[in-house]
Amino acid sequence: MSSTGRPYGRRGGAAPSYVPRPRAPNPSPSSPAPAPARPPQQLRKPVFTTVERLRPQSHGHTLTARVLSARIILDNPPPRARLAECLVGDNTGTVLFTARNQQVDLVKPGTTVIFRNAKIDMFKGTMRLAVDKWGRIEVTDPASFQVKEDNNVSLVEYELVDVVDED
Repeated sequence: MSSTGRPYGRRGGAAPSYVPRPRAPNPSPSSPAPAPARPPQQLRKPVFTTVERLRPQSHGHTLTARVLSARIILDNPPPRARLAECLVGDNTGTVLFTARNQQVDLVKPGTTVIFRNAKIDMFKGTMRLAVDKWGRIEVTDPASFQVKEDNNVSLVEYELVDVVDED
């Protein structure tokens, strides 16, 4: 009985019974079981997208862009966060990119970078490109395209609207 004078549990039920699980027999050390052969996994080729195709709340983008400008927003000592706001673009337009921590060192003005598994975050109703821990930024050879600076997709404001079904 418990200290309250009632049987086990709140409602006075019986104590739960536990049954041991049957164990698999251990393989003998002299003959290890062979691992099942699996075919090697085929890697998919990345599908590159352009800046003008970016949409709010989308993810999994791979794109090549040139860094036009980088502005440090927050620069704290190493255990703290570092933030930079960068304007990046390709031949279809430009977008603001938020660089965090080690990414700040990679995105210098004039460099060409490849964003892998990037996502679009919304900040005050506008789109920002971001690369989290599942993505990657790679500095690559200078690109041959001319950046279209008059199409900044981060200047477009979006509003979240709830849609109600009328039945």
